[in-house]
Amino acid sequence: MKIQEITNREEWEGFLTGCKEKTFLHSWQWGEFQRLMREKVWRFGLYEGVGLKAVALVVKVKAKRGTFLLVPHGPAAKSPQKEMIIILLRYLKELSKTENASFIRINPVWQRTKENTAMFEGLGFRGSPAQMHPEASWKLDIMPSEQELQKNMRKTTRYLIRQAMKNEEITTESSLSIEDVSIFHDMHAKVSERQAFVPFSQEYLQNEFLAFQQQDQVRMFFAKYKGEVAAACFVVFWSGIAFYHHAASLPQYAKLSLPYLLQWEAIKEAKQRGCVLYDFWGYVNPQTQPSHPWAGPTLFKMGFGGNAHEYVKTQDYPLSLQYWPTAFFESIRRLRRHL
Repeated sequence: MKIQEITNREEWEGFLTGCKEKTFLHSWQWGEFQRLMREKVWRFGLYEGVGLKAVALVVKVKAKRGTFLLVPHGPAAKSPQKEMIIILLRYLKELSKTENASFIRINPVWQRTKENTAMFEGLGFRGSPAQMHPEASWKLDIMPSEQELQKNMRKTTRYLIRQAMKNEEITTESSLSIEDVSIFHDMHAKVSERQAFVPFSQEYLQNEFLAFQQQDQVRMFFAKYKGEVAAACFVVFWSGIAFYHHAASLPQYAKLSLPYLLQWEAIKEAKQRGCVLYDFWGYVNPQTQPSHPWAGPTLFKMGFGGNAHEYVKTQDYPLSLQYWPTAFFESIRRLRRHL
């Protein structure tokens, strides 16, 4: 098996179409987004003969806490194998020398099993103190009819959607306008201040929107009450899957259940686009982690029906002593955020 860079979008996306486990963090457009954010990006293909067996999007992350190479939700393969990690690791260790990276971070969407976890440990990886991207997700098969989907919802979820639909003072709309990102950002900033988390910058949201806008793979959904924007969500549509990536709602409108209605509007849009799966993004088990910041949002997502998918936890491969201060800093930050 050999590695070489892929420069053809069709080859990259065509391969990912056949992969079952994948997210848009390994899409071609996510690489374009990273470039808009002035990050260095490589797209590697792992070949056996002339056949492409896996792809790995690699991003050079330069942060105050250190420089490292990140493989977000990858590598992606139709049939994941240990050999792929061995070959990729060997290549990235050499690349790290020229890029002055102190560690390699892999965030795979490989099934979380004892065997997979032991495989990474056996190769010299250690569990990362930082969760760059979700290590578990709540997903819903949206192939059934709208009637069946509603039937499979939690009774309360179905009721709240119908009540919001009956309210003549509530309207919904979707947007593909970059100008509307500022509306979403302002709302997101207000929510982050109330819930004490660091929001994505307006530049980040605009560049993500621009990257996926090029292929008509993104929409913002807004819910208005008496003409005022009260809730919003940011959804990416890629490779037959819709991803609920960002959301915000103002607390003074909480009794109107607008996020439920927006979620249903996004699911219907996903069905119209031919998507077969709706990925609600981050998930934690609310029974075993009731105090986790994501426990409440997870209960909201579970109301629509679906199943949990748990991935191998984020893995770090230290390359120098510079890694350890970074790991210590990230461990403290994670504890402070109760993650």
